[in-house]
Formats: sequence, C-alpha cells, structure tokens
Amino acid sequence: MTTTSMKKNMLPPGLVNNLQEVLLSRKGDNNNNKGNNEEEKQSKDDSTEPSTSTCNENDAADENDSSKPVVLVTNGEGIDSLGLVYLVQALVSLGLYNVHVCAPQSDKSVSGHSVTPRETITVTPAEIDGATAYEVAGTPVDCVSLALSGALFSWSKPLLVISGINRGSSCGHHMFYSGVVAGAREALICGVPSLSISLNWKREESQESDFKDAVAVCLPLINAAIRDIEKGVFPKSCFLSIEIPTSPSANKGFKLTKQSMWRSAPSWLAVSANRHPSSAAHFMSNQQSLGLQLAQLSRDASAAGAARRVTTQKKNVEIESVGAAKLDNKVKKYFRLEFVDKEQEDADEDLDFKALDNGFIAVTPLSLSPQIESDIQTAASDWISSAVHGDQ
Repeated sequence: MTTTSMKKNMLPPGLVNNLQEVLLSRKGDNNNNKGNNEEEKQSKDDSTEPSTSTCNENDAADENDSSKPVVLVTNGEGIDSLGLVYLVQALVSLGLYNVHVCAPQSDKSVSGHSVTPRETITVTPAEIDGATAYEVAGTPVDCVSLALSGALFSWSKPLLVISGINRGSSCGHHMFYSGVVAGAREALICGVPSLSISLNWKREESQESDFKDAVAVCLPLINAAIRDIEKGVFPKSCFLSIEIPTSPSANKGFKLTKQSMWRSAPSWLAVSANRHPSSAAHFMSNQQSLGLQLAQLSRDASAAGAARRVTTQKKNVEIESVGAAKLDNKVKKYFRLEFVDKEQEDADEDLDFKALDNGFIAVTPLSLSPQIESDIQTAASDWISSAVHGDQ
C-alpha cells in the first residue's frame, strides 16, 4: 500500500490519524497474526480432536458472542456474488467481529433506493461459514431495513453496516441508481454508521481475483472505522462511499474525494419481439397453442421493421429489428437500456471518478441532507416569490 493522500477538512482528524496508523502497522500486525496462528495450530495438533457436536456448539456460541462488535453485510448483486463472499470471509477470518449477512437473493444492483411495501417477502437462511446469513427476496434497502428492525436478528442494531463489494463503479450520478449505495444510505437513515464499497470492474481487464485484492485494500479502512465508532469519533452525519480502482493491488492509496456529476449516457434500444423469450413465455399463457403463438410472434416481429444501426461516440450497437408484437389487439414494444461511457473533459482531481481513474481508492463522504448553495437558494426564493405574487 502506498502513502495515503487525504484532505484534513473532510473527515475528523482522529479518523485520518487512526487510518494512517493502521496502514503503517499493517505489516507488523500481519506478522504477529502469522505467529499467533502458528501457535494456535501447534496447540490444536497437540490436543485431541473435538467431536462434531462440540464444534457446532462452539461455532454457535462464537457467532452470538456479545463481546464482539456486530457487523452487518449486505450488497446489491445478491448473496452469492464474489464481492460479498470474499468480504465476509475476510471479516470472519479476523476473529474480531460478530458477522451477520442480510442480502438480496438475486441481482438488485441498479434498484436504487427502492423498497417492497405491502408484499410478503421471503427470507431464507444461507450457508456462509462463520456468519449468520439470510437471503431476502427484496432490494438492498429491504434487507437493511429488515435487519435493523429487530424482527430478524436478536441484536438491536449492529456497530457498522457494510454494503458491497459491488461489481462496477458507483461514482457520480450512478449513486442514485446504485443498490449498493442505497444499502449504506438506508443504514444511515436508521442511525447506523455505514460504508458502501464498489470495485471499478472493467469487462476486458478485471478478473475474479481482483475482488480478493479489493477486500485486502479496504480492510484497514473498515478496521479504522469500527475502532473510531467504538470511540465515538466516527462521522455521524454521513456515510462513506469507497471506490476501488480496476487494479486494486496497484492502487496509489486512499484519497478523500467529492461527489461528481459524472454519468454514463443512457441508450434505449428497440429489441426484436421474437428475441424476447420472457415476453414470449408471458404471451403463451393466453394462447391455446404453443405453435400458433410462436408463429404469430414471428410474423408480427418480421413485419415490424428492418434492422437498423445506432452509432454512439464510444461504440456501435446493432439493433436487429424494432420489436412489436400484437396480442388482444394491443401492440407491445420492447426496449433495453444500456449505458454508454462518455469521454470526460478535464475535471477537478478531487472528484470521485477522476481520482478513481488515476488509480486512487476514492473515499467520498455522502450526506442525507443535500446542501444547496446560497446562489441557488436565492434564485429559487426569487422565483417562488415572483410566481406567487404574479398569480395574485
């Protein structure tokens, strides 16, 4: 890990100092842990092997050890995602925390801050070694809200909520779509300190092992946060969004950043009806014959239009045909949303996406209360006053 780069005016000096101490002492701690592990292994070898029932009892007692701080982990991509699995494994292996997991059972990475009201949500126990885990048929916000409600776990609330590690950046405007950021935001709404962690995954460059490296580089910050929460000096008015560069092991250190206005360009693509299997399955339920249904879909789709090409600044996207299928005298069309990267103009080096592109681990404090600049407040006040008086 290289030298950490931070601005002192964005987080309490105590947190910054503690983080630096953790980073400097990390090598020494690893050596000590290695020695301790060897001693523990030798001790186990000298003793008789306990029975299976005894092991299970000890594991259960350890999971409910009230002397250890409770850490809740969730994410946006689902409970089986590598980012969450490697993070939980690392937290458990430290032996310092009582780790609990409450995560979506499927990918909800772009669910934003959505919830599932007035519907029954299924919660199922999940097998994660060393942790108490549940998978939830809902969004990341559902998971955090349920976990903190007291209805699922025996504890009142955890010391820290960690949401991640997500596959893909959540910089700029992406945080509004991001399920992993929403999980951390919901924790802060409920009064629990939280971190959101994302890896700047790139399809042609990234490897699954990068998630292990991402866990390794963010653990010092997690440990520093937990220590400062226990001391009462961790920021209470914000949560931290942590963005890890594409090559985590080659990072240039931590850098405190500001949220940017960056976003990918949305591109809506018309999709051929006969290339939309899920919709075809839906239509089949209203038809007497599978053969007739598929034939009708094929005829309608063929008559809908010819192939055309949409060219964007970054890449070309070929659209096979404009989708349109007729059912019960109604024409249904199909579209798919894709995000296309845009060329970025010169930007402030302290913005989240810029620091991330430059190889830093970007740490951005995010607040629940957006601070409106004085000139915007004045302009809005003048307009409201003018509009109200104008109607009288």
